Amino acid sequence: MHSDARLAVDLLARTGHGHIATSVRALPFLAFARHVVQDGRVLLRLPRSCGCHRACVGSVVAYGSDNLSSARPGEGLWSVQIVGACADHEPTAAESERFGAAPRTVDGVPYEPVHLRIEPQFGSVHSADDGLERHFAHML
Repeated sequence: MHSDARLAVDLLARTGHGHIATSVRALPFLAFARHVVQDGRVLLRLPRSCGCHRACVGSVVAYGSDNLSSARPGEGLWSVQIVGACADHEPTAAESERFGAAPRTVDGVPYEPVHLRIEPQFGSVHSADDGLERHFAHML
């Protein structure tokens, strides 16, 4: 995995939700998802009712998250995106536990989860005000 992708995945591990992007009939499609990072892969749980999973499985997708609304005072803002092949995923009991409780409904219908896995190939990381640079300087 390229170092930018590795950093993006490491930062994704600090958040719990993001957006998956794909295309449906040549039009962009964006859906929200819950994610966990496991062994360098990004595991997703999203609502079956949005239908996004049908376009994602077997395709290359983008997935991103940020800390724009959760940055603590003094912490810089960042945004990440990974790109990689997407596949169906059957979570283990431990992975299911890491996802936590699911919502009861989404868009007024009972929530039925779909699980996907992204194998990151590329990543991009953007930060404001040298926030990441300051963070990593403290780690050295």
